[in-house]
Amino acid sequence: MTIDPLVLMTDVEAATGALLGAAASLTDAEIGAPSLLPGWTVGHVLSHLARNADALTNLLTWARTGVETPAYASREAREAGIEAGAARPVIEQLADLRRAHDRFADAAAAMPAPAWAVALPMARSAAAVPWLRLCEVEMHRVDLGRGYTPADWPEPFAIRLLRAAAVEPPAGSPSMVVRADEFGHPLTFGAGGPVVSGPARSLAGWLTGRGDGSDLTVSPDGELPEPARWK
Repeated sequence: MTIDPLVLMTDVEAATGALLGAAASLTDAEIGAPSLLPGWTVGHVLSHLARNADALTNLLTWARTGVETPAYASREAREAGIEAGAARPVIEQLADLRRAHDRFADAAAAMPAPAWAVALPMARSAAAVPWLRLCEVEMHRVDLGRGYTPADWPEPFAIRLLRAAAVEPPAGSPSMVVRADEFGHPLTFGAGGPVVSGPARSLAGWLTGRGDGSDLTVSPDGELPEPARWK
């Protein structure tokens, strides 16, 4: 799948602006409310989004400087960082998320062209890092559980997400064929199998565990395959 990191950064900017605008309507009481992610509050999701921006900034810094800069120091450090910020008031959450995004955007702007080709953990090249960030912003905005759903995803994002999932299916993905209404050619997962059809947004939401697939069809008739656990 062809990746243009500069085009994707434009999408990241737009998605982040929309996320910040939507989150600005949250109340401090809602920060402690459950999100759609088991065990996480709305505040956990926002805290994670800020720390993820910093993690991906680390990867771009690694690609640009050649100095090994892991996304997170450890799994424990990742979890501690999310937990430490989860209960903050809305105004602090938004300010942190905005600053973290700005650091990420600055790191992307500082990348010389050759650095985008550097291979990194979590990504085949640094050029994929803006795509990783866009996925985080779009999917976790859904996870806030405040009215934004896969049906609201930009169509180009949903289509790219489907194609990316077919190229590198998550571990445990069932064998199947996915056919989106928006484009003619099928996407084959594994050895192929039942054909799951429907709108691209619905397919992408179902595949990522953020939709129930109720408007999808299966051929031959039967139950929808069980999608792999997504991040």
